[in-house]
Amino acid sequence: MSLQDQAKEILNDFDNVTSDKIIEILNQIQPHLKNEITQDYLKGKINGVLGMTDEAEKKKFCKTLRPYLDWYVQGNV
Repeated sequence: MSLQDQAKEILNDFDNVTSDKIIEILNQIQPHLKNEITQDYLKGKINGVLGMTDEAEKKKFCKTLRPYLDWYVQGNV
């Protein structure tokens, strides 16, 4: 399954996907971002989520990163 298909699946069923799966896909999307500043910003956000222990907090924070999935699915790479 392509990375774009995986991102679509997450977007279609976001509430039932684990934060670890969301972070896994965001990590794969991160190198495809157009500029280094955006790549570094997303990497910092991902590292922030990885430092959390509470799944509910991780999931809440992942929702703020959802636009990166939307952007990738729309083919803006």
